[in-house]
Amino acid sequence: MEGRVAERLRGALGPFGFEVHAFKVLTSRGEAEGARAVTSSPVGWYNAVLQPAFHLPYPDDTLAFVVLSTPSMFDKALKPFVKKERLKIIRDPVDQCVSHHLSGVKEKFPDQKVDIIFDYEILPSRKPKFLAQTAAHVAGAAYYYQRKDVKLDPWGRKKIYGVCIHPKYGGWFAIRGLLLFPDVQVPFLQQSAPVDCVSTEEKRIELLEQFNFHWQDGRYRDIIEVKERYSEEQKAYFATPPAERFRLLGLTRLTE
Repeated sequence: MEGRVAERLRGALGPFGFEVHAFKVLTSRGEAEGARAVTSSPVGWYNAVLQPAFHLPYPDDTLAFVVLSTPSMFDKALKPFVKKERLKIIRDPVDQCVSHHLSGVKEKFPDQKVDIIFDYEILPSRKPKFLAQTAAHVAGAAYYYQRKDVKLDPWGRKKIYGVCIHPKYGGWFAIRGLLLFPDVQVPFLQQSAPVDCVSTEEKRIELLEQFNFHWQDGRYRDIIEVKERYSEEQKAYFATPPAERFRLLGLTRLTE
């Protein structure tokens, strides 16, 4: 079942520069306890590696997909979307473009329920509705490098945030949301391990240093040799403060 759903999703989203990777929301209690005991990078499915406050509230074995935008999304999806929607109200071009394409997926599954959680959505508690980098890791989409992946920690009491690296795009991608199929149960789904493409201690330290202390220059994105990165136009767009991005796309900021 997962294969048919994945094929349909890739057919709908792939031409617009998106990737989808399957994962399972829950595991059995025994699996979850075993996964929490592991101190290295997450092993097991999504809820198994997180505290209950961050669990996705779905039945055991629910099929889910994490959705990534690749460098080509800018030209294949965003610019055509803006051109088409030019006369309508646009508050955040990227978020609205992603919402347009992910919401359109529902038409491909008229007989099934499809829930969507976007990366920017938060709960009343102000916690995110899902932890994007954990989802990408457990789905095998990108490796989530964290402080605990460095054996000789050089940072003392400094707060160090983790970052996902894609084996093809390095840091030149974004995690945009989840697609969940509450009525599709996949008890035998095989987990795909993320590619550990930053495998040396020295490179992991360099990655986390660059991401935490020099993220503005984007060097962490090229911690590995990438096959595709953002275009100069796209780099300029994301480097521009959000309120000023509209003019780069030929828009004026519209309000109701």
